[in-house]
Amino acid sequence: MNLSKQIQTKRKKFNLSQEDLSKKLFVSRQTISNWENGKSYPDVQNLLLLSNIFNVSLDELVKGDIEIMKKEVINAEMDKYTKIMIVFIVLAMLSIGPSLLYLSGYWSFLPPFLLWLIGMCASVKVEKLKKNANIKTYKEILAFTKNQDLDAVKKEQNKYKDFATVSLIVILFVILAALLALISIYFFQG
Repeated sequence: MNLSKQIQTKRKKFNLSQEDLSKKLFVSRQTISNWENGKSYPDVQNLLLLSNIFNVSLDELVKGDIEIMKKEVINAEMDKYTKIMIVFIVLAMLSIGPSLLYLSGYWSFLPPFLLWLIGMCASVKVEKLKKNANIKTYKEILAFTKNQDLDAVKKEQNKYKDFATVSLIVILFVILAALLALISIYFFQG
């Protein structure tokens, strides 16, 4: 149960209106409404007061939300680093043609390599995030981002099918990267 539902449930259990609770906390009724609708969260001081008013531990009051917030932070980080990875690897492939045209010798490989390196650093970060969240497959990532039960997804997995899927994704990615590099070379060399 998330914090907004907890506040609303506990408030009703104690037969308090939003107005009554707002007076006890020295906040506006609208603030209580925003908390209950999930539009905002109470600060630490108000969380402590709420736990005292509702006679529950702070942990019990917010525990569900802590897990949701952790997932949201990991999802946001995973999205950010995945986008960085894709953008920089695509840029690396597209920069091959201009680099070969405008730079000579080994220097022509430096811009694509640096862009590729940034993309690889982002992919390492994504892998660390996946490891910390104990997710390995695409299905697990989707379940994680949708706050679904990971254990149920893991039970349904077929190791051979997952290996084939990962292999296909890697092969398609390599083909796409090669095509982008060839297109880049064609347009800048031809």
